[in-house]
Amino acid sequence: MKQVGREIPRLEVRAKVTGRADYVHNLRLPGMLYGKVARATVPHGRIRRIDTASAQKIPGVHRVIAGEDIRKLIAEPYYGPAFHDQPILALNKVRHVGEPVAVVLASDPHVAERAAQMIAVEYDELPAVYDEVAAMQPDVVVHDMLKPAGTFADLKHLKGRTNTNVALDYHLRRGDLDAAMARADRVVEHTFKTQQCLHLALEPFVSVAEPGDGVLTIHTSSQTPSFVRTEIARLFGWPENRVRVKVPHLGGGFGAKVYVKLEALVAALAVLVRRPVKIALTMEEQFYMITKHPTTFRIKSGVDRDGKVVARACEVFWNGGAYADIGPRVTQKSGFTAAGPYDIDNINIDSYELYTNRTPAGALRGFGIPQLVWAYESHSDLLARELGIDPVEFRRRNVLREGRPQASGTAMKDAAIAQVLDAIAARMGWSKPFDRGHGTMRRGRGIAIGFKASISPTTSVAIVNVSADGSTTLYTSTVDMGQGSDTAFAQMVAEILDLAAEDVRVVHPDTDVTPYDMGTLGSRSLFHMGNAVRLAAEDARDKLRALAAEAGLPEGTNYPPAEIFKKRYGMQAGNIIGTASFVPTYKSPNAQTGLSDNVTPFWMIGGAGVEVEVDTETGAVRVTKLVNAADCGTPINPAIARTQLSGAAIMQLGFTLSEDMRLDGGQVTNASLADYKIPGIRDIPPMENVLVEAEQHSGPFGAKGLGESGTFGVSPAIANAIHDAVGVRITSLPITAEVVLRALRAQAGKPLEDE
Repeated sequence: MKQVGREIPRLEVRAKVTGRADYVHNLRLPGMLYGKVARATVPHGRIRRIDTASAQKIPGVHRVIAGEDIRKLIAEPYYGPAFHDQPILALNKVRHVGEPVAVVLASDPHVAERAAQMIAVEYDELPAVYDEVAAMQPDVVVHDMLKPAGTFADLKHLKGRTNTNVALDYHLRRGDLDAAMARADRVVEHTFKTQQCLHLALEPFVSVAEPGDGVLTIHTSSQTPSFVRTEIARLFGWPENRVRVKVPHLGGGFGAKVYVKLEALVAALAVLVRRPVKIALTMEEQFYMITKHPTTFRIKSGVDRDGKVVARACEVFWNGGAYADIGPRVTQKSGFTAAGPYDIDNINIDSYELYTNRTPAGALRGFGIPQLVWAYESHSDLLARELGIDPVEFRRRNVLREGRPQASGTAMKDAAIAQVLDAIAARMGWSKPFDRGHGTMRRGRGIAIGFKASISPTTSVAIVNVSADGSTTLYTSTVDMGQGSDTAFAQMVAEILDLAAEDVRVVHPDTDVTPYDMGTLGSRSLFHMGNAVRLAAEDARDKLRALAAEAGLPEGTNYPPAEIFKKRYGMQAGNIIGTASFVPTYKSPNAQTGLSDNVTPFWMIGGAGVEVEVDTETGAVRVTKLVNAADCGTPINPAIARTQLSGAAIMQLGFTLSEDMRLDGGQVTNASLADYKIPGIRDIPPMENVLVEAEQHSGPFGAKGLGESGTFGVSPAIANAIHDAVGVRITSLPITAEVVLRALRAQAGKPLEDE
C-alpha cells in the first residue's frame, strides 16, 4: 500500500503550531452576549428562592435567567443520553455542589461574572449521599423518578423506577459459580477502590448559540455533533433541519465533551433573548461538569493447584454522581469485561450505576475499563504471589486465546492478548536478573494487561466528493480532537483513489454539510467511521470507472480523474459523490444471563510494564521505566498510533499517582490546577511504545482504534511494582507518597498517626 502505513504528520499540524487553527473560544459574533453561571452551594437541597434583583441592577446586565424562565420556553427542559434527568437549569432542587442555578447575560463577560456572584439562592438542605456502596440503600434518594431516554438500542430495556439510586444494574451468569468455588483449591477475595478524577482538557467547555431565520446554529466544542443536533431538536420539538451544529478544532476532550454539555443551555438562552449567546467555562468550572466514575470493586477468585482460575465473582459499584450522563452504558458495556482477559468457565458479574450527590460522572478515556483493570490485575498479582507463580507465567496460563469465548459468550477474534503480554515481558527483560536496590531506595517491577469491547451498535456515514479537477474532499462528522482521525481517513481515501493523503481535504463537522456519526468516543472512529470512509471511497472509485466507460475510455486503464471528467463533459465540469454507511452487527445480552455471542465488533488490547523506585523513608514513588503495548491491528499511521499510546499512558499516570478530586461536604476543595496535580513534563518517565500488529480482519485495511488502550495497564502495573519493591499492597487510588508511607509504617507496626 502506498498511503496506508505512511508516517505523515497530522494534516492540521501547521495550523495549530502557527496559531491559525480555529477554536470556539476565539469566536465573536455581532450582538453576542456572554453568559456566566451562578452555581449551587449545597450538595442536595430544595430551592426556596432565587433572588436576582441585585444582579439585575448591575449596569451592563442584559438579563438574568433561571430554570423557571426556561420552562416557559421548553415544557420538559431535561436532557441526557441514558435518562432525561438533567435540567438545563436547576428546577425545584439541586443535586450537587456547582449545579447551574441561574445565568447572567451581558455584553461584557466580566460584568456577567460580577453579577452572577450577586445572585442569592435559599435552600432547604436535604441529606446527601456521596459513596457508591452507601447509595445502594434508599436512605437518601437523589431522583424521585427515573425517566429513561430510550435513545440507544442497547439501553431500551431501562424502565422508570422510584425509591432507588440504581440507574442501571447489569448481571452476567456463566457456568456454575458456587460449584466451581467449592471445588477450587484456594479462594481469594479482595476489594479495590478508585477515586474521582477529571478529564481537564486544556480547552475548557465552550458553546455559542446563534439564532437565525428559522435555524439555530450551535458552535461548540463537542465530540458528538450529530447527537447534539438530535437532542436540541427534541428539546424544542423541532425538525432536525432547524438545528445546525458546527465543530471546529477541539483542544482535548477525552470523553468529557460527548453528548450534551453546554449546548442545551446556550440554545435555550439564545432563543429566549434572540441574540447569540456564548458560555465559556473556567478551569475551576470544569470540576462541576463531568468526571470519571469513582468505583468500588469486590472480586473473588477460585483457583486450582496449577494456577488456573476456575471461578470468578465480580461486584462493581459505579459512582455516577447527580446525573446519569452515559454512566449506564459504562456500567453495562464495560461491566461484562470485569472478569478480565482470562479464560474462566464460571463467572458471576454484578455491575451497578448509582446516583449520588457528586459531580456527574461519564466517559473518560477507557469508558470505565481502567477502573476494572486496576482491580482485576492487582488481584491477579496477589493470586500469583499466593500460589508462588511468576506473575507473567500466571497470566499466560489463564489468558484468553483466539476463538475462546469471553465471559459474555462472545468469541475472541483478532485479539492479540498473549502477544501483547509477551511483547511487554520481552521489552521489560522479565526473565533477566533485576536490581532490587539497596538501603532506603528499593526497586520493583510490575506488569498488567487489560481489554475493552468497542461500543456497539452505532452508525457512521461518510461522503467522498471527487471534483472535476480530480481534487478530493471527505465529509464526516467524526471530530478530530488530536487523535489523528482526519489524517488516517485521508490516508484511507488516498489509498483507494490513488492520491497523496496530503491532497485529500477533510471537512470539519457541520451537521448541515457532514453526514451522521454517532460520536467520537470509545476509540470507535478508526474502525466504525473508517469502514464507512473506505466504502465511500470505493463507491467513488467505482463511479469514476463507470464515468470513464461512459466517456468511451478503454477499460483497465488508470486515467486521472480530471481527464475522465473532461472526456465525459467536454470541459472541467461535474463531480462524483461516493457515499456509504457502516453499522456493525450486535446482539443484546440475554435479560436473565447477560450473555450474548455478539456484543462487540472488535476487541481492544493494551498493557503496561513498569519499573519503580520507592523511598522507604518518605514513601515517594518514582517510575523509572514504562513500557506501553497495544494490539493496534494494522496501523494506518504508526507514528500517530505510538503517540496515542504515550498520551493515554501519561494521562493514566496522573490518575495513578496524584489526581484526586477532594470533597468536603460535597464541595470540591482542590478545583484548580494549583491543587489538582496533573503530570508535568518532569513527571514523565522514560517510555517505550510497542505496536503489536495483528490484523483486524473486519477493520478498514486491517485497522482498529487504540486511543484508550494505553490507559489499561498503567495503574495496576505500578501498584504491582510497588508491592514487588517493598511488600505493601495499595488497594485504593491515587498512590501518593503519603499512602505508601502509611502502608510501610503499618507493615512495620508503627502507624504514622503514632508519631
